[in-house]
Amino acid sequence: MRLKAILLLISGIILITAIAAAVQNKGAENIEIYGGKTGKVSFPHLQHQETLGDCNICHDIFPQESGSIKSLKAQGKLKKKHVMNKHCIKCHRAKKSAGEKAGPTRCKECHKK
Repeated sequence: MRLKAILLLISGIILITAIAAAVQNKGAENIEIYGGKTGKVSFPHLQHQETLGDCNICHDIFPQESGSIKSLKAQGKLKKKHVMNKHCIKCHRAKKSAGEKAGPTRCKECHKK
């Protein structure tokens, strides 16, 4: 009976560990992004994850690591306003045109000095 209880406990620990490993770290709820001379951008990361559902929409452009946008710009691999014009505003405008709730479409609505 004691061996059965120990085996059950070990099985439970293994199951909990497997479940925990399956749950991905989706990053911070909010992220402060380098926004160049126009000021930093407070980015509601979790809200975008829930709305978009596919991390690759953004992370095909830049890696999932702190400072990646600033680094890519410094290396000349990411053009000025590329993320904003090709993704942020384009998506926000499309949602707005479709009558859906949308994010900001003007620079100063996101960039804060």
